[in-house]
Amino acid sequence: MRWWDIDPVLELERELFPEDAWSAGMFWAELASARGPDATRRYLVAEAPDGSLVGYGGLAAVAGTGDIQTIGILAAHRGTGLGSRLLRALLRAATDFECGEVLLEVRVDNAPAQRLYERFGFAPLGIRRGYYQPANVDALVMRLADPESYAAAADAPAPDAGRGAPDDAPPNPSPPSSPHSPPTTHQGTNTHG
Repeated sequence: MRWWDIDPVLELERELFPEDAWSAGMFWAELASARGPDATRRYLVAEAPDGSLVGYGGLAAVAGTGDIQTIGILAAHRGTGLGSRLLRALLRAATDFECGEVLLEVRVDNAPAQRLYERFGFAPLGIRRGYYQPANVDALVMRLADPESYAAAADAPAPDAGRGAPDDAPPNPSPPSSPHSPPTTHQGTNTHG
């Protein structure tokens, strides 16, 4: 994600999370920590072949622990494997940051996202009461103890992809975008998420 992605990401953010959308200031602060040799953040966007933004995700890394900050996918692109590709890219970023574990919070009422995280090896750790405000919705805290093994699997063929696999089965990473390719993820440069 680059600074020019913030406005389109904010539009998606308000559409996807109307009650607890992040502000522009929050995204600017995250991107400020995503540059240079002391970077602790990686933010990615997913674009459709026409260049429109269809998803995004972010990771923070501190003292060997990664934290998935956000993943958002437009409804029309859910079930296409895009969430899996974004998550896998964030897990690769966690290994780049030498994280030995990755944590995340997910709404207790978001069963599809919980299933995605479980497929990637995340296990429930606890509940944060009233975490999502102002709706006062609880968050399920989940932990992945070995992000490197799940990030490395991105280079292996996806089992049964396209033949009866679940809609969000982790697919192979998509090639660079072309007029006929599915949405792709990118981060700009190696030091800027």
